[in-house]
Amino acid sequence: QVQLVESGGGLVQAGGSLRLSCAASGLALNSYAMGWFRQAPGKEREFVAAISRIGGRTDYVNSVKGRFTISRDNAKNMVYLQMNSLKPEDTAVYYCAARPGGFDISISGNDYDYWGQGTQVTVSS
Repeated sequence: QVQLVESGGGLVQAGGSLRLSCAASGLALNSYAMGWFRQAPGKEREFVAAISRIGGRTDYVNSVKGRFTISRDNAKNMVYLQMNSLKPEDTAVYYCAARPGGFDISISGNDYDYWGQGTQVTVSS
């Protein structure tokens, strides 16, 4: 049974940092491209970042480029999202997602089969 569990969310002031973690179980993480998505109240789910199976390729939504960094440790079955210079508009529930089948990274949530339960990030102004 595949399970993704996010942690590391919380309340932070604008300009601060958080590091989100995604612990994966029930799968061989090196076979999956991984992504982070977020959803703010009243808004649609949004792609944030993705990383290829062995970390050679990454992609980010323009609004977080230069501030967020996605990384992974396949040996530990972990994926991370380092978020710096946080802004109030980054407030959302953040989800980790896994794309199976050896496919490359994708910005579409429809291409990811497995999702975590989410972790809340709140950035105060």
